[in-house]
Amino acid sequence: MPAHHPQKTQGVHRRELLKAGLAAGVTLSAWPLPYPATLWGAEAGQPKRGGILRVRGFDPPNFDPHLSTAAYMQSTLSFVYSKLVRHKVGAEIPPGKFMVEPDLAERWEELDDTTYIFYLRQGVKWHNKPPVNGRELVAEDVKFTYDRFLAEKGNGNRYLLDSVDRIEVADRYTVKFLLKEPFVWFISVLAYPTSTWIIAPEVVQHFGDLKKPETAIGTGPFLLERYEPNIKTVFKRNPHYFREGQPYVDGVEWLIIPDESTGLAMYRTGQIDCGPGGSWSVRQQDLATLKKSHPHLMYQDFQSQSASAITMRTDMPPFNDVRVRRAISHAIDRRALIEAVWGRGIPSPSVSPGLEEWTLPIDQLGAGAKYYQYDPQEARRLLAEAGYSRGFKTTLTVNSGAGRDLLDDAQLLQRFLKDVGIEAELKLQEYGAYVATTVQGKFEGLVRSPIGIAWEPDRRLYRAYASDSTLNTGHVNDPVLTAMVKEQRRTKDLAARKQLIHDIQRYTAEQQYYVYLNSNTITGTWQPYVKNYAPNQSFDYGNRAAALWLDR
Repeated sequence: MPAHHPQKTQGVHRRELLKAGLAAGVTLSAWPLPYPATLWGAEAGQPKRGGILRVRGFDPPNFDPHLSTAAYMQSTLSFVYSKLVRHKVGAEIPPGKFMVEPDLAERWEELDDTTYIFYLRQGVKWHNKPPVNGRELVAEDVKFTYDRFLAEKGNGNRYLLDSVDRIEVADRYTVKFLLKEPFVWFISVLAYPTSTWIIAPEVVQHFGDLKKPETAIGTGPFLLERYEPNIKTVFKRNPHYFREGQPYVDGVEWLIIPDESTGLAMYRTGQIDCGPGGSWSVRQQDLATLKKSHPHLMYQDFQSQSASAITMRTDMPPFNDVRVRRAISHAIDRRALIEAVWGRGIPSPSVSPGLEEWTLPIDQLGAGAKYYQYDPQEARRLLAEAGYSRGFKTTLTVNSGAGRDLLDDAQLLQRFLKDVGIEAELKLQEYGAYVATTVQGKFEGLVRSPIGIAWEPDRRLYRAYASDSTLNTGHVNDPVLTAMVKEQRRTKDLAARKQLIHDIQRYTAEQQYYVYLNSNTITGTWQPYVKNYAPNQSFDYGNRAAALWLDR
């Protein structure tokens, strides 16, 4: 199906909007969803061995998967580690699809609603580095990993497995998980490429933690050969990887290229093999000129499973007043924001449109749909009704390391807020500090925040809205909503669960605990000699790199 694009606002251009913040209100619910063209899965031919994959990567804050939720770290670790189960990769997997398949587990069984047994592959070897020295992976390693996952106080992702009661070793290759209550997303969570990597007890015992690069010893497709802070991480092929024939490339150079323009220039000249943006993409603003100058490159559109939002301290005035939150939502012209900054995208409810099976269009959000309308007059009326007829002052925090587009976005939001009387001072925060404080809910005022990638709706809904979630950044404490979010975790009937998730989206649209903005269209791009590859929005770059080959 060909991609659909929203109409452009007549006579409005990016810089005009950024400077003036002027745009007309529109009915956002009428926007069509941009479905990607089905270009993935083209004939890749026979696998070829050899070559070095060079791509733009990230510099991790540390290397301990249980001590940071940072995407930069989890992405780096994906080359080194494996999981019990994983999301399938390869050219035949359409973007936005996350099919769970065995990884270290050869198979699994669900004995009842709270008992799962995993049967491990036999003969899987740890990397041949001290202190593990290539020994065989066993069930005790899995138990150690998840005991640490649940016990480590610094693990921001601990909430993902709150339902786990205990892990038991049945024999050398069999491990059992017993849950406190039914959790229908359990297998899905184990496939997440974030904090679920299986680690070796000896490494933690030897080093004390896993913060140093020399602790990155796993069973994954690549070995970490060299780490040069702020320059690159070099991985080499694991000759004893348990997936036969993989990796096909001899290694990966994970290059730190802070400047986006430099990354694009390197891609144009063939110095890197895939797009310079996240998920190996290209900015929408650069897409037309790149296609014109480099029509031979591979391109694939898909809808992001993440979204953007304005996060606020809903436990503190003035944001504990629903009228103020609704006013902020009315103040934002989402269409103008997309056109001025991001190029393509659509407005997002609390479940991103990239999760097509679960999301609701804006016009199906019931009473909450109206708060997505750009209506500064209604915003000022709501503020006056809440006791802020003269507006108020606050701060707007933004991650300074997330690229120029996010900064442009924040400046335009600042202008929209000012137009209704909210003076928001822009506060730039370095990525490490942002992850360590703001992402953990330690902030005041407003935050222009990218909402984390979700591979199914529970990852977004539980972390954002459950009152006991450690990543409830907005400090939402709504017993009704918490009950709904927890109920969908226990609902096995698919139709009933989908209805409940739709109800949650309608409820959150009314309450506006987070003011959701947009879900962007992403264009993945790669050199034509990169075979058996399809883009997807995930932190698991390692498995995708292992499955592709270079046919130069």
